Amino acid sequence: MKLLAASSSLEIRYVTVILLVIGLSSAGVAEIISLDSGNIDDILNNAGVALVNFYADWCRFSQMLHPIFEESSNSVREEFPDTKQVVFARVDCDQHSDIAQRYRITKYPTLKLFRNGMMMKREYRGQRSVVAIADFIRQQQVDPVKELNSLDEIKTLDKSKRNIIGYFETKDSDGYHSYEKVANILRDDCTFSAAFGAVSEAERFSGDNVIYKPQGENAPDMIYLGSLSNFDLTYAWTQDKCVPLVREITFENGEELTEEGIPFLILFHLKDDTESLEKFQHEVARQLISEKGSINFLHADCDKFRHPLLHIQKTPADCPVIAIDSFRHMYVFPDFKDLNIPGKLRQFVLDLHSGKLHREFHHGPDPTDSTPGQEETGVEVASSPPNSSFLKLAPSETRYTILTRDRDEL
Repeated sequence: MKLLAASSSLEIRYVTVILLVIGLSSAGVAEIISLDSGNIDDILNNAGVALVNFYADWCRFSQMLHPIFEESSNSVREEFPDTKQVVFARVDCDQHSDIAQRYRITKYPTLKLFRNGMMMKREYRGQRSVVAIADFIRQQQVDPVKELNSLDEIKTLDKSKRNIIGYFETKDSDGYHSYEKVANILRDDCTFSAAFGAVSEAERFSGDNVIYKPQGENAPDMIYLGSLSNFDLTYAWTQDKCVPLVREITFENGEELTEEGIPFLILFHLKDDTESLEKFQHEVARQLISEKGSINFLHADCDKFRHPLLHIQKTPADCPVIAIDSFRHMYVFPDFKDLNIPGKLRQFVLDLHSGKLHREFHHGPDPTDSTPGQEETGVEVASSPPNSSFLKLAPSETRYTILTRDRDEL
């Protein structure tokens, strides 16, 4: 009898363990979508928000992130059960190198955020933990548009920021849906507000409209004159207002800018030298607006970036200095005063695209361009791969460091 009782007890324990394992496994099923060239566009275009893990199996940090990413997906799914509202997905970059190249993935793992199929400029750089990733997704679900209950609230907007304000008859309109979509994409670059119905009536004398309030006290408002229901037009206009043509580069945003994958045209200037900056901004807008998207226009504090300056044989005393960083070499614009020569800055950029700067760096001036006393304008800073950047240069270093393939945040 005792033997029979013991046997029954063991069977009960065994069944209990099996049920427990089944229960745990069913509760922990990760909803991670594997993306490939056949499904990626459909999946991302139909996702309100998608967090995509670009990984490589050989990368130990990728291996460490997998269970964290899966558990994060489970945690978020409980809060946002709509499978199109939030998507967690992954791309094996070794198996799908075309996708990795498409999104300029150069290190693993990389977590990229997408909205309605559009990749956001800022990748996820937070802590690699379930709590941190889940919190990040929750923040992305917060409505970026602040509703105005009175037009008097406009007077309290932060004038140090770029403000976009929409005036709509109702939230249930194609125009507002387009505006809301734009606000979600550009939430990190502008602040968005909207007034509806009776509150906005005084500003809707010609129908729903959107205005941009530039930074500062006296800058005039700018009115959007396109169709609000046309997302592409609304987005293009808003992006032009929210993302300056010439941006400041810092050690905090440098890697982010590098990951956009296009060369830098940089003005190094002293912090208080606003005159040189205004001149540079004016000439970029006048000569190079058509090159937007093929090169990043940036300005940098000479004092903060004195060590990279040394590698182009310059010091803060030489500023203002203009240079191109192609991520392999740096090429110095001959003289800041040459900005006054019509088309000189544009030709400098075109010479980068044509390969002339690179060719002349290695072989000297082209024979057809040789003139007495002509000086070489290229300075090689390192024989680094394309994803290297002067931003990786620390004060104690004597040359660029190479971005590693593995990330070390874990």
